[in-house]
Amino acid sequence: MSSLEQMYQQVIMDHARQGHGRGLVELDLPATGESHQVNTTCGDEVTLRVGLSGDTVESVSWEGQGCSISQASISVLAEIVEGESLATADEAYEAFRALMQSKGVPLDDEREDLLGDATAFVGVGKYPARIKCALLGWAALRDALIQARAAQASEAQGGPA
Repeated sequence: MSSLEQMYQQVIMDHARQGHGRGLVELDLPATGESHQVNTTCGDEVTLRVGLSGDTVESVSWEGQGCSISQASISVLAEIVEGESLATADEAYEAFRALMQSKGVPLDDEREDLLGDATAFVGVGKYPARIKCALLGWAALRDALIQARAAQASEAQGGPA
């Protein structure tokens, strides 16, 4: 194993052990969304909650269980998108999907800078069975953001959140 692969493995293990955003947080924001996703192939699962404040992802919290790849990926996504704009969260989602589809080839510098620690998952793209593990939390994020945006739109129209 190369020193770069060892470093990537260490980043994944660190995030799996000390998950950023782990522990569902009750939100006092009207624009919230929550998603529960399960990888039926291996049994990994996550419940992810987001809260929006205007165009900003104010809060990301989650609870889950599964392999190191799924748990670390969720931790990394929480670190990347919390406090960022919805546009940046969408860009990060698309960049991570591209990373998973790259079959182990690194992305361009701009998307790698956006992904930060998530670039450690580049090798996962070589293993199709593991890609679902890495994308589990990102699917939950996408779904929760859709729900939060709908709640935000409903509130803006004067309806119930």
